[in-house]
Amino acid sequence: MKKISVIGAGTMGTGIAQLAATHGCSVNLIDSAPDALHHSKSNLHSVLNRLIAKVKISEADSKNILSKINWSIDMEDIAHSELVIEAVIENMEVKQKIFSQIESLVSKDCIITTNTSSLSVSGIASVCATRSRVLGIHFFNPVPLMKLVEVIPTEQTNITFIDDVISTLKSWKKTVVTAKDTPGFIVNRIARPYYGEALRIYEEGIADFVTIDWAMKKFGGFRMGPFELMDYIGNDVNYNATEAIFIGSNYNPRYKPSPTQKRMVDNRLLGRKSGKGYYDYSHDAVIPAPQKDEESGKQIFNRILAMLINEAADALNLSIASRDDIDTAMTTGVNYPKGLLKWADEIGVKSVDNQLKKLHSNSDDDRYKSSPLLIKMGEENTTFYA
Repeated sequence: MKKISVIGAGTMGTGIAQLAATHGCSVNLIDSAPDALHHSKSNLHSVLNRLIAKVKISEADSKNILSKINWSIDMEDIAHSELVIEAVIENMEVKQKIFSQIESLVSKDCIITTNTSSLSVSGIASVCATRSRVLGIHFFNPVPLMKLVEVIPTEQTNITFIDDVISTLKSWKKTVVTAKDTPGFIVNRIARPYYGEALRIYEEGIADFVTIDWAMKKFGGFRMGPFELMDYIGNDVNYNATEAIFIGSNYNPRYKPSPTQKRMVDNRLLGRKSGKGYYDYSHDAVIPAPQKDEESGKQIFNRILAMLINEAADALNLSIASRDDIDTAMTTGVNYPKGLLKWADEIGVKSVDNQLKKLHSNSDDDRYKSSPLLIKMGEENTTFYA
């Protein structure tokens, strides 16, 4: 597919347009707000100039990319598209309205997709007359740099369209995984305990932010601790994702949002973008030192890891994704040092189940219930990988 349209000229939409144009596609980048289009074009010029300065691309490459993108306020420009990617705000009504409009303008063979990170793809597709051509394509930010893309078909999506989208994404040098249309898909769903359990440990008074971050980097090899990562993502963005998955999962206690994070959002302590979150990012700020107690640090790491493994096992048990796609998504999408299911094999599945049983016994909190698959494998002494 070489004729692409992207709806929404924000950070994600601009990144998708850059990616497609880099790989030879003609792109219509559509937004109803002229200011958004102006900022998109200006920001892309800046990005490409930085790439030229770093000798990542040539000036000719930059000109070629820009020449392939048409910034427009006119939705009718999408008429001859082979693929449309919607990348507007995470609001079901807004997306449904746009999908109805897209379907009225494109040919019957055009594939229509949404870049949603948390909303139901089937729900968005429900307004379409031809739902077989609708699916989700979840890119990660920054789009040109992040290798992972989650493809989310609905039960009605035609297999040919799925194959066409995957083939196109692979031609754009992306690593593609396929997920069931469930809250959070793979990455956002499975990563919830990295933040939620860290917040719970803090709320229990076991350790402060910097110590929990230290433990996860020291004993787990994670590049960023959970509080550093939440500040980087944005505490509002992270909280909203948790809330959406909590509601979408019928209020499963594993995804219950943290009151601490809610206070951070209410007080506009959003992390790096606001200058202060769990850490202070002002020029003269002093970062407190962690309490480097190895025994306590290992306990923190083991507790969070057990919850992550349980989440990965449950995703496999519910057929949200394959074993390999789950591990690929977490190592590629959020840079985990190991695939969680491979990690479970190293530790021992029974050991993980026993740790969760202990946490559940000590707290009587259903968030610590082991996945049925984890229990079964522990009893049978089996592994995820032969």
